[in-house]
Amino acid sequence: QLRNPRIVALDTMNFWIAKSPQLLREVIRNVDVLVLNEAEVRQITGEFNLVKAARMLMAMGPGRVVIKRGEYGVLHLSDGEIFAAPAYPLETIFDPTGAGDSFAGGFMGYLASRGGGELTEMDYRLATMYGSAVASFTVEAFSTERLQGLTKEDIAQRISSFRSLTEFRV
Repeated sequence: QLRNPRIVALDTMNFWIAKSPQLLREVIRNVDVLVLNEAEVRQITGEFNLVKAARMLMAMGPGRVVIKRGEYGVLHLSDGEIFAAPAYPLETIFDPTGAGDSFAGGFMGYLASRGGGELTEMDYRLATMYGSAVASFTVEAFSTERLQGLTKEDIAQRISSFRSLTEFRV
C-alpha cells in the first residue's frame, strides 16, 4: 500500500514458515531486508550453516539478511559483505520477550533517521548496532517497561559501550 518506499523489511516468524511457506517465499522475493532468527533461517532453508543459509535467502530476492542470534548477537549479510555484532553483555536479564522485535524497531528506526539520501554499508552496520542496543534495554525489565523511559542519551551511551567493547588495535 506504500508508494515508492525507500526500504522494505520483513521480520517473519516460524508460524508463517510452517503454515504458508510458498506465500512467505513470495513476500521474501519483494523485500530489501529480511530479518529473522537463526532457527527461522534454518527452518526456511534447511541449511545449518548460517552464512550459506543467508546466501540462499538472498538468492530469493532480499539484498540483505539480518540474523538475530539472541545472546550471541547478530549476523548481517549483504552482497559481498558480512558484519557480525555481539549482543551487549548483561549480568541480569529479566525478560527476553520482545528483544527480537525491539532489535528490528531499533534497526529500522536508525535507517529512517538517516534522511532521504542513499544508505551506505556503514548506515546498515550502525543500524545493526542501534537495534542491538535497543534490544539490550528491552531484556532488562518486563515487557516495554525499560523502553518507556529510554532516552536518546541512554542509547548513545550504550552505542559508546558497544564501541569500547569491540574496538582493538593491531
